[in-house]
Amino acid sequence: MLNLLPDRLHRFLAARFSPEGEMGIHFTIGIVLILAAAWAFGAIAEDVVEGSAITLLDVRLAHWFRAHASSGFTEAMLFVTHWNGILGSSIMGALLAAWFWHRKAHYWLVVVLVSVPGGMLLNVALKHVFRRARPSLEDPLLTLSTYSFPSGHTAAATVFYGLLACYLVRRVRGWPKRTAVVAACCLMVMLVALSRMYLGVHYLSDVLAASAEGAAWLAVCITAVSTLQRRRIARARGREVAA
Repeated sequence: MLNLLPDRLHRFLAARFSPEGEMGIHFTIGIVLILAAAWAFGAIAEDVVEGSAITLLDVRLAHWFRAHASSGFTEAMLFVTHWNGILGSSIMGALLAAWFWHRKAHYWLVVVLVSVPGGMLLNVALKHVFRRARPSLEDPLLTLSTYSFPSGHTAAATVFYGLLACYLVRRVRGWPKRTAVVAACCLMVMLVALSRMYLGVHYLSDVLAASAEGAAWLAVCITAVSTLQRRRIARARGREVAA
C-alpha cells in the first residue's frame, strides 16, 4: 500500500501541472491565485477591523490628498471615477460581451456575464458585512452615504480590466506586447483606485482590499469556465474515440 503512494502522488501532481486535461495547470494556477488573493483580502480586512497601523496610514493619506488637491487634477480624477462607476462599468461590460458574442467567443462571453455583475453584487454584500464609514474630511471633494470597505469602483475595475488583460494576452503574440497589455490594464486599475482616494471617498485599505477581492472573484470565474470548457472538449473527444 505504501509503495502505491509515491505513484499516486506522482500521477496527481503530473495531472495538476499538465497543460492538458480538465484540471491541469490552468486549474492549479487558478486555485493558487484565488487563495493568494483571498488571503490578501483577509489580512487587510483583519487589520481594518482591529484598527491596525494601516488605518492610521489611511487617515493620514486621506488628509494629505485633500490638502494637495488642485482643480485640474480634480477634474481628471472625477472623469476617471465616473467613467468607471456602475453605469460606466456596465456599459463597458456590455460592449465587451457584445464583442465576445460577435467573435463567437462563447466561454469568454460567459465569463464577462458572470464576473462583472457578480463582482458588483459581491462588493455590495461585503460592504454590508464590514459597514465601514467613509473618510471624514473638511470640505470634501465628493460625498457619498454608502459604506467604504471595500471600494466598489476599484473592485469593478480589477474585474473588468483584469478580464480584458487575460483575453488580450491570449490574442496578441510576443512578450513585449503582452507585457504592454498587462501594464496598461494595471495602470487603469491604479488610476481608478487613485481617483477614489484622491476624491476622499475611500481609504488606501479600501482600494487594496478591493483589488484583492476583484482578483479573487475573477480567478474563480475564469478558472470555473475554463475547467467547464476543457471538460466539454474532453467529453467530445471521448465520444469521437468511442464512435
